[in-house]
Amino acid sequence: MAIWNLGSINADYFYRVPHLPGPGETIAATDLTRGLGGKGANMSVAAARAAAHVAHIGAVGSDGAWAVERLTEYGVDTRRIQTVDTATGHAIITLDSRGENAIVLFPGANMNISQNAVGLALTEAEQGDILLMQNETSQQAFAAETGSKMGLRIAYAAAPFSTESVGAVLPFLDILILNKIEMAQLHLATGLMPSADMGVDTVIVTLGADGCALYDRSAGWVPQHFPAVPVTAVDTTGAGDTFTGYVLAALDRGMTMPDAIRLAAKAAALMVTRYGTADVIPDLKEVLDLG
Repeated sequence: MAIWNLGSINADYFYRVPHLPGPGETIAATDLTRGLGGKGANMSVAAARAAAHVAHIGAVGSDGAWAVERLTEYGVDTRRIQTVDTATGHAIITLDSRGENAIVLFPGANMNISQNAVGLALTEAEQGDILLMQNETSQQAFAAETGSKMGLRIAYAAAPFSTESVGAVLPFLDILILNKIEMAQLHLATGLMPSADMGVDTVIVTLGADGCALYDRSAGWVPQHFPAVPVTAVDTTGAGDTFTGYVLAALDRGMTMPDAIRLAAKAAALMVTRYGTADVIPDLKEVLDLG
């Protein structure tokens, strides 16, 4: 089986700051580093490091060859990544001493993925494969509908949150993953909660340091709580992406959803003890060694 990820690819520029700047405030950064990022790239790397076969569907500009090479080095199949006439997406990330961050995102090439490229890539998918998406690319609704018709399992990480974007893919989803703030936004906009009315088989609501809640059709929508692994966080960037990638990789390998979540919680816990995004996502051996 395989995971097909229609996902963003970004250059992440990390600026270490004494504190996150307020409105109108100018502060000096103490350090600058560049890394591979984008929610899509992060999830592809996480799933690949969790021992899944991951094919990334995406786009970079002529300045993004290094990002494609980095993805390949991390075990991701990059043959379906286009090069387009738009700059590669990038994020400016300010990171304070407590591990909190504020991010400015330029979508760039991620919003110029062609429908033809998505359709061509999905012709290689097989029934039962997983199609993963986030709200950082073009062609989400087309991919979700196409993948659903093909018998793929459609998973959506609803970030950055948009009611319109979630609504466009919701009829085709099997798995919806979102944090508690995004769930509250979805409920406020639509009145929906994790239930049969949502039309999705499985909903995972992440709760930060409190772990996550699983709502599943097969369990009658009774919430199951999974605690987070206690660690001292230094950087929360990419933790949710790591969690999502590990969950889906574990499901692709045949694990049950509860076991997949427990494994992913360990991976996310390791992730927040490190500075960076895709470049520091833990591999499966590191996660299993956590006990």
